[in-house]
Amino acid sequence: MLLPQLIRHHLRHGTDDAFYRLQAVDAIDWLRRQGVPFGAGTIALDLGCGTGIFGSELVKLGCAVTFADEKNWLSPALADATFQPVNIDQDDLARLGRFDLVVCSNVLEHLARPEKLLDACADLLRPGGLFYLSWTNWLSPWGGHDFSPFHYLGPRLGPKLWDRWVKRPRQLKPFENLYPSHIGATLRSIRRRPALRIVRLAPRYYPELAFLLRVPVLREFAAWNCAVLIGLRR
Repeated sequence: MLLPQLIRHHLRHGTDDAFYRLQAVDAIDWLRRQGVPFGAGTIALDLGCGTGIFGSELVKLGCAVTFADEKNWLSPALADATFQPVNIDQDDLARLGRFDLVVCSNVLEHLARPEKLLDACADLLRPGGLFYLSWTNWLSPWGGHDFSPFHYLGPRLGPKLWDRWVKRPRQLKPFENLYPSHIGATLRSIRRRPALRIVRLAPRYYPELAFLLRVPVLREFAAWNCAVLIGLRR
């Protein structure tokens, strides 16, 4: 279970690169247990890559990785990496190509048009390819990110009271760069797409408790982050 380690690290160091590397390494371990292959033959896309931490872990495993985001924020260590600029909310994602593995980590909740990303899943995958999607659902304890737990007061009142009472700067603003997202609605949206199937589903930071995601309502509060492995229907 990764969650206690993440909480300890966050209290000491905040959300630094090491914090996100812990998540990436743990996610890759989970993907291995689902039978996802890694190595020189794997063509991967880190979609919404940020500084490229998740993709860099795939590079270490020998994968050929394309990094994609609105701007190139890649770390200097990835100066020679393949990067494609893309606005996930606006651009045609199919132009990025097709991949054996697509990872989109902690991105969905920042999209104004998450349905557009789900529409593109099938176009990004090669036959037999897999799409790893994970995001922080709104009703989780960390749903408001830097103004949690005030998000439980609502996406408008919560930030307003945070600013008035806590008076600590925040980067995320509801309906500008953070959007309420829900596990049930997202799963239903995936299942409505005839080309897609859900291969595996788990709370990202404690996949041992995967049964939680089979319980409507409870899963919205009990999962700090939802991880879905999506494949193509045969």
